[in-house]
Amino acid sequence: MEAKASARFVRIAPRKVRRVLDLIRGKGTGEALSILKFTPGAASPIIEKLLKSALANAKVKEGLYIAQARCDQGPTLPRWMPRAFGRATKIRKRTSHITILLREKPTAEVKSNN
Repeated sequence: MEAKASARFVRIAPRKVRRVLDLIRGKGTGEALSILKFTPGAASPIIEKLLKSALANAKVKEGLYIAQARCDQGPTLPRWMPRAFGRATKIRKRTSHITILLREKPTAEVKSNN
């Protein structure tokens, strides 16, 4: 059983999001929510909301872990900042596409040789 949630065009740089996603990848959902609650970072509340959305999408609520947590770069918004001598510098406002995939923890099956 899998549950998936994604947020697209989030106005935060992918580099910042990936730092937080690395902390929760492979963890159980309860542990991941605890980590996100106490992690200082601009991406933590966004990822926490996305993880809760993935949990709401899941049919089974217990025994889930984060199988995949991915952040891809979205479109970059160009902005301009005035500088000295009448020049302008380009500022890149980066966006992210974040995806979280939850799976059930595999149970230890006993194989019998008959």
